[in-house]
Amino acid sequence: MLTSKQRVRLSALAQGLSCLASVGRAGVTEALSSRLTELLSQHELVKLRLSGENSGERRVQAEDLAARSGSELVRIIGKVAIFYRANPDPDARKIDPGE
Repeated sequence: MLTSKQRVRLSALAQGLSCLASVGRAGVTEALSSRLTELLSQHELVKLRLSGENSGERRVQAEDLAARSGSELVRIIGKVAIFYRANPDPDARKIDPGE
């Protein structure tokens, strides 16, 4: 579970990142979950574009993706969600979320 300070730090780090995937017309699919899991393994911090009509629908999509990928939902800003999952190997970690 991320603290509020860690969320702020990760959000700041994600500001310069591009969205690497997006939720399509089919919604949250197994293929998208697999893609997010793969991206998190490579980058640890990933931005993803959501497609919901309202903020409640986008939150459900983001929480579903976080649960499927085993990641933390850092923040949702508009139609963009930020996900974080630390690399299981401490020596291979690229991002330090802070304390």
